[in-house]
Amino acid sequence: MTSSGLVQKVWNYCNLLRDDGLSYGDYLEQITYLLFLKMADEYSRPPFNRDTHIPAELNWESLRNLTGSKLEAHYIEVLQTLGKQSGMIGQIYFKAQNRIQNPAQLHRLVGLIDSETWVGLDVDVKGEIYEGLLEKFASDTKTGAGQYFTPRPLIQIMTECMKPEPMKTMADFAAGTGGFFLSYYDYIAKNYKLDKDQKEFLKFGTFTGNEIVPATARLCLMNLFLHNIGDLNSEPPIHISDSLASDGGKRYDYILMNPPFGKKSSITVSNEDGSQSKDSLTYERQDFWVTTSNKQLNFVQHIRSQLKADGKAAVIVPDNVLFEGGAGETVRKKLLQTTDLHTILRLPTGIFYANGVKANVLFFDNKPASKNPWTKDVWIYDLRTNIHFTLKEKKLAYSDLEDFVKCYNPSNRHQRTENERFKKFTYDEILARDKTNLDVFWLKDDSLTDLDNLPEPEIIAAEIIENLEAALESFRSVQTSLNEHG
Repeated sequence: MTSSGLVQKVWNYCNLLRDDGLSYGDYLEQITYLLFLKMADEYSRPPFNRDTHIPAELNWESLRNLTGSKLEAHYIEVLQTLGKQSGMIGQIYFKAQNRIQNPAQLHRLVGLIDSETWVGLDVDVKGEIYEGLLEKFASDTKTGAGQYFTPRPLIQIMTECMKPEPMKTMADFAAGTGGFFLSYYDYIAKNYKLDKDQKEFLKFGTFTGNEIVPATARLCLMNLFLHNIGDLNSEPPIHISDSLASDGGKRYDYILMNPPFGKKSSITVSNEDGSQSKDSLTYERQDFWVTTSNKQLNFVQHIRSQLKADGKAAVIVPDNVLFEGGAGETVRKKLLQTTDLHTILRLPTGIFYANGVKANVLFFDNKPASKNPWTKDVWIYDLRTNIHFTLKEKKLAYSDLEDFVKCYNPSNRHQRTENERFKKFTYDEILARDKTNLDVFWLKDDSLTDLDNLPEPEIIAAEIIENLEAALESFRSVQTSLNEHG
């Protein structure tokens, strides 16, 4: 079967299970469990003959010929037992549950996966199938899955601008489904002729990540595995833990990431009367500049602390990080002083699955301690004013970001030219702004003065929804803060 035929076959079955009441998230989890087991079986056979550490009574062969209630019962046993294993296997099956309540549907899914030789498929084909399923999962907004999925064209240009090199380490402390790892891997594999040691390091030594949600972490691990990162017996590169809780101790050459949306960090507390409430979560870190419950500000501080002395970062942050006072102003000033915060990309609305998000990409290079500020100029590219996207009718494409990459000039970012959308602001100009505000814009919004330049009605409707969602999120933050201190 061709790659496109196999992709369509998986899509068709996805729709079938959707009709049976499973969400994309539930479906994707079951695909992950079974696909990993099938590939482990293939690796255990010639010519690979690998020891997969999966007991014979729990392997793929043990599922193949069962039907009905026997298949269902054995499948549950397989999930529970493998979840207690060490390494990548245990991480993928950690707290795994069977969501397919119809044994006949489970049998059909086993048959679908069994009918293909997955290890023999090209890496790009396997990745195409799984990445497509992940994007469908992200579009299932009722589950909030969109916060784990960053648009792939945006990830690609962030990677290209960083211009990573072989034998360097890379981290993502909110890994989601692994998009930044895959983009980094593809860039290195396509732009360098790697020797044996470099290939080995790319596969096993390059990546480190955290993902606090177990279900999302297993999707990430499976995605990495399908793209040839790590293997069955290696320690997983993803840790299911809160990366903000402590200094991990290791330092990295590159950090690329999109921290989770939502302004406040919080924990759920069970009260004596059985009710539950949320308390603000602050992190007492000696290596942080300021203590705050603002999640994005904590991630910015964490990222800077985890970079090597000459490390580089590209991180997506919401607008509030650029203008918020108090802790926000402190973080911005420290970032300008201790790193070279050289570029900000103002992102358009309508590109994320989570509604109401107005975001930017910060590019900064870490520097050693100095009495003088390292940032000399901040270059800002406005991809927001008079630019409109939606998730369906007009999705963000790589071509929409090409002009930014050209302006960024990855080959030599010290040779840049201003244009209508790309402007340079000196350190002194930024410092003179109220609260060291980095939310700088200069272009006129044509829709405010020229009715002939109004966007299409569906885009206007989408932007109204975006703005309402953003306002609601702000009100929720205020309400949460009042509840916490009431």
